[in-house]
Amino acid sequence: MKQKLFPIFLIIALFVTTFSCSSKSEKRARKPVSTITLQPEKPQYICGEKVSVNVKTKLRDGELKSVNLYLQNKLIKESNELDFTEKDIELKEVGNINLNVHAEKTDGLKNTRSKPITVLSDVKPAQFSYQVLNNYPHLTTSYTQGLEYHNGFLYEGTGEKGHSRLMKIDVSTGKPLQVFEMDDKYFGEGITILNNKIYQLTYRAQKGFVYDLETLAVIDSFTYASPEGWGLANDGKNLIMSDGTHVLTWISPDDFSVVKKLQVGNDRTLMANLNELEYVNGFIYANVYTSDYIVKIDAATGKIVEEINMAGIINLYHKQGERIDYLNGIAYDAENDRMFVTGKLYSRLFEVKFISK
Repeated sequence: MKQKLFPIFLIIALFVTTFSCSSKSEKRARKPVSTITLQPEKPQYICGEKVSVNVKTKLRDGELKSVNLYLQNKLIKESNELDFTEKDIELKEVGNINLNVHAEKTDGLKNTRSKPITVLSDVKPAQFSYQVLNNYPHLTTSYTQGLEYHNGFLYEGTGEKGHSRLMKIDVSTGKPLQVFEMDDKYFGEGITILNNKIYQLTYRAQKGFVYDLETLAVIDSFTYASPEGWGLANDGKNLIMSDGTHVLTWISPDDFSVVKKLQVGNDRTLMANLNELEYVNGFIYANVYTSDYIVKIDAATGKIVEEINMAGIINLYHKQGERIDYLNGIAYDAENDRMFVTGKLYSRLFEVKFISK
């Protein structure tokens, strides 16, 4: 008799458990769920374009308190409607940007939904070439990562572990006047000079160094969040860093905090592989790594205004069989309005003039 009753008790227990769990599930409050739809809906947008954004929010239970729509953390619309459309939202920034919706119920439960969109520049870059005005010797052992002209001398930071260094160089001879050898564990990257100090990045150590301009002695160090350090420049106030992506980061030289970030693009794409940098009168010149191009970037908007094709510049001086790498290195002599370029392991430093095609 007991054996026959056991399966019945088991079935009843399972039924009670299932019913109890189901009741608890039904009673548990649910978060609001929002969807974001754009009109027009397309893979990429152009800076200055206007879009309509529809937000629909579903509730399983409870009452809606508010639904807030943000564009890049700026409040666009505050509503208590489950379904609304905000028209004529202008896309003002270049880059990968986000539309965010924060929905909240009267019981305090909240939920956030995001929709990433890509916005390209509305500026078609002018196409430039170059004219070589002069050329000077450059060490073929220098894997150029940073280049700066200051008070009549060239300063260069080089890369590769075991060969990374910081140098003060006589432009006319290409010979180092002062050399600081970095620890073999570091792969040196971009440099810049600000307030009588030289700042230098490293590749993957997430660490930078500060040197005394006169002695090249290390006087400080700093860290940064980017996984990689590439190019470095300054606007007279803050450091400007590239990290191999399409994003430039402004860094305070006082406490090395991030001041702002700027995404860079042209009318066709967001421009990744931004490498060695030079700031000149409100614009940033950047080598595009693995290419022959230098791009001129509006430092206020991130829009590329010029694309400079430097193809062939080393051809007359590169001997077959010699090791050579990509174009990298831009330095500006503001006093004499001269622009210098070189590359990794190049035998020459070139004074150039950019000319419109």
